[in-house]
Amino acid sequence: MKTALITGANRGIGLEFSKQYATDGWRVLACSRHASVELEKLSSRYPDTMERHVLDVSDHEQIAGLSRRLEGESIDLLVNNAGIYPESGNFRRTDYEKWAEAFRINTMAPLRMAEAFFEQIARSEKKTVATITSKMGSIADNSGGGDYPYRSSKAALNMVMKSLALDLKSAGIAVVLLHPGWVRTDMGGPGALISVEQSVSGMREVIDGLVLSDSGKFFAYDGKPVPW
Repeated sequence: MKTALITGANRGIGLEFSKQYATDGWRVLACSRHASVELEKLSSRYPDTMERHVLDVSDHEQIAGLSRRLEGESIDLLVNNAGIYPESGNFRRTDYEKWAEAFRINTMAPLRMAEAFFEQIARSEKKTVATITSKMGSIADNSGGGDYPYRSSKAALNMVMKSLALDLKSAGIAVVLLHPGWVRTDMGGPGALISVEQSVSGMREVIDGLVLSDSGKFFAYDGKPVPW
């Protein structure tokens, strides 16, 4: 049985990843700062294969502590999904404290997760790190400006994961960046273009088809490459 560790698993994309992998017979380690009614219902449906863990990814000591508790596990897939979207991020209206928080959660935490769970991932069968990013972090795709904290934190995340892919290649670990599309979630809003089910199903297809030579690449949920 393969195991997936998913951050931000209490709602939206993370919850849907947890649901789809659990439904397909994976063991799911669902991590989030707070529980939700939806996640509690899901875990009650799969009491033997789903575990819920409290994890605030902005707290690096919590990440290290969870890694110690899961020391003996083999983790086939790490899904770095937890992230924030600071709303005060346009010219002359930028909240610099929220910008720093965005870097800690969106950029630093995914690397800290990969570092903390390296041994568990390396001993697994699938050996994959999938990190949810955004086309808003693409410099080539930026035609709208603004959103300085979110755009820059995701652009920096892309560089971090590109470097991580090179660093972990010798261990046989594939690292991929995924743009989920504009999804109807709390973050994406009700006017977004695609459902969370469509987004996650597409990203899972990308993950399932990965080979080590894909490591360090940036894909959209439909499998199309995204420009840096």
